[in-house]
Amino acid sequence: MANVLWLQGGACSGNTMSFLNAEEPTVVELITDFGLNILWHPTTGLQIGEQVQDLLKDIINGKVQMDILVYEGSLIQGPNGTGSMNYFADRPMKDWIKELSEVAGYVVAVGDCATWGGIPAVAPNPSESTGLQFHRKNKGGFLGSDYVSKGGLPVINIPGCPAHPDWITQILVAIAVGRIGDVQIDKYHRPKTFFTNFVQDGCTNVTNFAQKVDGNFGKRGGCLFYEVGCRGPMTRASCNNILWNRQSSKTRSNHPCLGCTEPGFPHNDLKKGSVFKTMKYLGVLPKEIPTGRTKLAYYIEAGFQKVLPKNQKIMETSK
Repeated sequence: MANVLWLQGGACSGNTMSFLNAEEPTVVELITDFGLNILWHPTTGLQIGEQVQDLLKDIINGKVQMDILVYEGSLIQGPNGTGSMNYFADRPMKDWIKELSEVAGYVVAVGDCATWGGIPAVAPNPSESTGLQFHRKNKGGFLGSDYVSKGGLPVINIPGCPAHPDWITQILVAIAVGRIGDVQIDKYHRPKTFFTNFVQDGCTNVTNFAQKVDGNFGKRGGCLFYEVGCRGPMTRASCNNILWNRQSSKTRSNHPCLGCTEPGFPHNDLKKGSVFKTMKYLGVLPKEIPTGRTKLAYYIEAGFQKVLPKNQKIMETSK
């Protein structure tokens, strides 16, 4: 049996909602089949008030074993490093996390806010939010770059806004059954099982991206969504291989990928789009438009490319 404590800081509860919708395995199967014992969860836990405070103290004092500490949301340090913007169980949440992380078997950060600060950490960041072991792309975060849990691993990051439910449950299973040592992590502490391939892999629009509308198109492909900020070709996640609700993904529902599993999220890049300022037209990099081609002509041809069978190649207009 593995004891799990789930805490939440600066968060919208989106990762909790995702977690409760997991299918392979489900939350019930985590408990009945894999022996996870959820000590407390802010949404499903029965304890309240002093009961939660007593539980946390018992964990810190070694009276209750905590095998996995799951943290959701940004770690709020403001104002001025006091953490008083996020009080929980009669003290700043950051103080609880500091002490709990010292006795945790493993620490799992779920969602962008917990992994690298997410939206709360965007400048000017009045709450002084950060991730557990990363702040944006920089290693360190709240626990510091050298932190390792009692199990010998740094914080295991499962990013996403929200994270895919099966990414969460399968990592918890790997810890519970003693197989977490077989899971490789990348330089951002993401399990390579889920964060090696790009979102573009398996995307139903990938053919449009690969088939150039014009032979002189260079790096730019024929997918319209790439022109309005889709970050699928540069975002590592298995969204199109492990489908959401077993049937779809953002790009399969014809919405540009926002790049939410990368440490730069939410990106603020005019050339590549962002949550705050998505590209609306092709005018940002006019030099990449084929010579003699207008924007309107490009859009018409790119739109036509989308409806072609995957094995059919569009004839070069220069022929």
